[in-house]
Order: sequence, then structure tokens, then C-alpha cells
Amino acid sequence: MGNKMKSHRGAMKRFKVTGAGKIKRHKAYKSHILTKKSAKRKRGLRQATTLTSADLKRIKAVLSK
Repeated sequence: MGNKMKSHRGAMKRFKVTGAGKIKRHKAYKSHILTKKSAKRKRGLRQATTLTSADLKRIKAVLSK
């Protein structure tokens, strides 16, 4: 019997699988240089979003090893 692959711990902390099997992620560009960004833009960056289909297969493989 071969050894089990471990899940990528960094990815596990960054992504969450929803009940429907989609993957939630947080948006980038919210950590620094916030003074030049509008309040509306920063509000939008707080919301989580789902992963695009282009990245879905790659990230799912890393999460479920």
C-alpha cells in the first residue's frame, strides 16, 4: 500500500469548499496601500467570491489529496 498524499495546508487555509462543491476564496488587493482606493472598492474586496472554472480543477486537486 502506498502512502496517502497530504492536502496542501496553505491552500486549506485560503479556500473553502461550499455545499454545492464550489470553492470560495477571498479577494486580493486588500492588505496595504488602501488610502488611494475608494470606500466602494474596499467594500467590494471584503466579500468572498467563487473560484473561476479555469482554476477549479487545479485547486480541488490540491485540497483533496
